[in-house]
Amino acid sequence: MDHRPSVDLLESSHAFPGVYRIKAIGLNDGGFLDRVLIAAERHVAASSDVDHALLETKAGRHVSVTLDISVTSAEQVRAIYAELGEVEGLMLLL
Repeated sequence: MDHRPSVDLLESSHAFPGVYRIKAIGLNDGGFLDRVLIAAERHVAASSDVDHALLETKAGRHVSVTLDISVTSAEQVRAIYAELGEVEGLMLLL
């Protein structure tokens, strides 16, 4: 099943080009952040198009990565969601 937002939904709720925010929550295994960044950066012109913030849970077992990504289209956002959905250790994608 495809859990990515539809092109119509993205275009009706977001102005393109612009910055789009995605949160990836996963296991704090030491490599999750790098895997998330690599997946997102595959779909942008330069790594500087992806800003991020990392937040660790109190117990330290999980991390939340907030991505602010400079995107040009809804299709690009959908491609990023698809790539992030395959990241090892991912538990939730918002």
